[in-house]
Amino acid sequence: MTETDPGFERRLLVLEQRLGILEDHNAIMRLMYSYGPSVDSGLDDVVGGLWIEDGVYDVDTGRMAGRRAIEDMVRTHPHQGFIQQGCGHIMSPAHITVDGDTAVAVCHTQLILRQPDGSGYQVSRVTANRWELIRTKDGWRVTTRTSRILDGQKGSRAILASAFRQGDSVPR
Repeated sequence: MTETDPGFERRLLVLEQRLGILEDHNAIMRLMYSYGPSVDSGLDDVVGGLWIEDGVYDVDTGRMAGRRAIEDMVRTHPHQGFIQQGCGHIMSPAHITVDGDTAVAVCHTQLILRQPDGSGYQVSRVTANRWELIRTKDGWRVTTRTSRILDGQKGSRAILASAFRQGDSVPR
């Protein structure tokens, strides 16, 4: 293959596009997988920095609107109690769909807590998560993250199913 080959430029363009998709997926995974270690270590500014300034974190236990509200959550007594007890926010691999400068990632998360008597750990929550992201000048950031506990209800199942339906909005 040389630059004088008739299909060289086309093949090069296809390779560049494929590499771009892989780079986007890697950047999105790195951002998402930063959540657990940063929230479990209490790094409120790192957690908040995963979102755009007016981003939303919509959890079944409450809705946080804006980066500051998300940072405040990390400093709350309940969350600080999880940290002091010993916790891990564990994320499954995500199903990621990139469409230009926006993306959607769907995954499971588990909140694992250390037993108060120190005898081991237990899964406290398992949730369905939908991350909506946008490419910014600083890289990919979360616009909205919706998390619903997997309790048999339609809403949490719909979040998981949305990974396989192009154009689906966040299930309510």
